[in-house]
Amino acid sequence: MRFSDAKRDQYRILARENGYRSRSAYKLIQLNLKYKLFRKGDVVVDIGCSPGGWLQVLSEQLGSTGKIMGVDLHSTESLKNVIVLQRSVEDTSLAGDLLEATNQYYDVFLSDLSPRVSGIWDYDHVRQISLSLNALQLALKILRSGGSAIFKVFEGEMANEFKEKISDNFANIMISKPKASRQKSSEFYIVCKNYIRQEIMHSLPGPRI
Repeated sequence: MRFSDAKRDQYRILARENGYRSRSAYKLIQLNLKYKLFRKGDVVVDIGCSPGGWLQVLSEQLGSTGKIMGVDLHSTESLKNVIVLQRSVEDTSLAGDLLEATNQYYDVFLSDLSPRVSGIWDYDHVRQISLSLNALQLALKILRSGGSAIFKVFEGEMANEFKEKISDNFANIMISKPKASRQKSSEFYIVCKNYIRQEIMHSLPGPRI
């Protein structure tokens, strides 16, 4: 077994031993250790959350005072202190529903979106960037000023254009590939800090009567 394969298998074994639903939980753990993205009491949403590995990490680290939302097209088994919406990131009513669920803007926005891979790289890349663009538009509506975000991106010719769009809205952006990522994988993560709200793009919902 090659070293890279053994390392990849290591995280799968660790996930199983520690009760995580996916090895990707360690990607988020590593990203947060490096960039200090969230803390206890934060309001966080995870887009593309199934099967729930990132939600498990958030539930552990945010505590009972945090608010955690998950969004995915696929069903996700319930977790303590977590609400999951089975919705598409392309749903135009999603932003309003996420704001209504917390009645406040979000501190952190996480996007781990990936299309169903077809094996046709150009198509998969375009589709993944399209999903990420939808995620970015959603983030701009629901993040608080100064908030943070993570976007998964597939490498390719459209990735630089996506990074430029992000840089227009966040003061600091960093490119990262956690050790838990498969080394041959084309994915990387754009870590964004200090969101600059250009305007109030979505008003908070009022109390229901």
